[in-house]
Amino acid sequence: MSKSIFRTKSVDKILADVASGYHDGEHSGSHLTKALNVKDLTLMGIAAIVGAGIFSTIGEASFDGGPGVTILFVITAITCGFSALCYAEFASRIPVAGSAYTYAYASFGELIAWIIGWDLLMEYAIGNIAVAISWSTYFVNLVDSIQIGSFHVHMPEYLTMDYYSAFTSNSTVQQLTAAHKLGDISDTVRQGAEAWATAPGFGNFRLIANIPALLIVVIITYLVYIGIRETKRATNAMVILKIAIVVAVIIIGFFYVTPANWHPFMPNGFGGIMKGVSGVFFAYIGFDAISTTAEECTHPQRDLPRGMIYSLIICTVLYILIALVLTGMVNYKNLAVGDPLAYVFKQVHLNGLSGIISFSAVIATASVLLIFQLGQPRIWMSMSRDGLLPKIFSRIHPKYHTPSFATIVTGFVVAIPALFLNLTVVTDLTSIGTLFAFVLVCGGVLLLPREAAEKGRFRMPYINSKYIVPVVFIVGIVVFRKNILGLFTDTNAHENFPFFLFIILSAGLSVAAFIKNLSLIPVLGLLSCFYLMTELGYLNWLRFLIWLVIGLVIYFTYGYKHSVLGREGKA
Repeated sequence: MSKSIFRTKSVDKILADVASGYHDGEHSGSHLTKALNVKDLTLMGIAAIVGAGIFSTIGEASFDGGPGVTILFVITAITCGFSALCYAEFASRIPVAGSAYTYAYASFGELIAWIIGWDLLMEYAIGNIAVAISWSTYFVNLVDSIQIGSFHVHMPEYLTMDYYSAFTSNSTVQQLTAAHKLGDISDTVRQGAEAWATAPGFGNFRLIANIPALLIVVIITYLVYIGIRETKRATNAMVILKIAIVVAVIIIGFFYVTPANWHPFMPNGFGGIMKGVSGVFFAYIGFDAISTTAEECTHPQRDLPRGMIYSLIICTVLYILIALVLTGMVNYKNLAVGDPLAYVFKQVHLNGLSGIISFSAVIATASVLLIFQLGQPRIWMSMSRDGLLPKIFSRIHPKYHTPSFATIVTGFVVAIPALFLNLTVVTDLTSIGTLFAFVLVCGGVLLLPREAAEKGRFRMPYINSKYIVPVVFIVGIVVFRKNILGLFTDTNAHENFPFFLFIILSAGLSVAAFIKNLSLIPVLGLLSCFYLMTELGYLNWLRFLIWLVIGLVIYFTYGYKHSVLGREGKA
């Protein structure tokens, strides 16, 4: 049993599947045109990265960390850089239109491949819920800015937000009003309370739902179903639009910066900065999608890593500048909004520019929604072709040549929760799921046999971690010993179990690095990603573990019995 659940899919088998048209990527078809170079890959990376994160979740992160959130952008970029190199190492060895699912099948085996495939649902489908909610916020802002003569378009608040946000906002307003702290009521809380007060309903129940989020998911799912594809030219044009808007915000915004807003730089300390991990990491999600284009690159072993790193560097510079502008234009306490870029320009009475930003955000986030709504059905299709999901998930529409059933299911999985879920909860789940995928990819690289360098092919630089990792671990334990001991004496010590796992993992990797001379980069990638996971909180870990348990139940009741690899082994 234990041996069969860890059965691996050889590189030769993966390449043979590609040749026959049954591959593990997020594209369909066996003949893909090799047309992408470094420039295209860099622009595609930026297209995937710049989306709901920069237009939405950066506001909540700035609210938690103040101007010091820029430090978190650097930390997150370095962490993603380690992971990008690990993705590139896999892509150079398995140059197919792959994903973390493919890489896990080749290195860890079937059970871990299933887990990561199930986990990727959190990056793509649940991540798209966050994108839909972000799109809704900017769409509502854009609609509200429309005024024809004396006629002003306005959507009722109870049709533009989730039930939980309205409920908590109403409770918050009541508490602050009773405490005579009306000045502490933010615009977002005020809107939520208004939604609760004006919503139709009966008794204590209110009919509150995010209708625009539902509508955009329905439209995008329909486009994906009938086979709409973004061309390379359209994608590049979209990137240029995104970058132009972000650069315009930075340049114009700097003229309205009040340096006093940058003091204190870390108002809530380092802990406050790390509260924004979910939102900041969410802003970087997408660079790994470049690895799925390996079959369409002219020189994948050389160009893929460059494209990933270049896009990460460009986005990090833009993110740091945008964070400085946002926290400089208004006080960080006012940035807990869903449309921070448009909001700050409203505060300085540039309503026209605010409307332009909202229009651009509507287009930009819709394009990200389209890209990832295309990806999720193809992951399910790949898992179905491997026998881990029912065959209906790999059914191809005879007319549109798309995974029809999987696309419809994805539409329901994204659309219904988008009506009711809170943006913060969704981004937390997306971030912890994606970080876990990065942890497994970095760990998978450590299991690969070391190969000699080849000209024109990327090879991750080997730095022996034999002494570096153990020394850093020991120094860390000594320096932070009081903080670590405090975790055990805390009244809610059980909620610190993610950090306990991190300490155990760090100790184990330190020993393994000393004994086996492990490569430093994947070790650092694994540890840094796992550390960011610990910062996402006890409740999110519980949700994540429950999600994994549900996935394991599905695997052992269906996937294990119907695995194509398993049946071939018995034949």
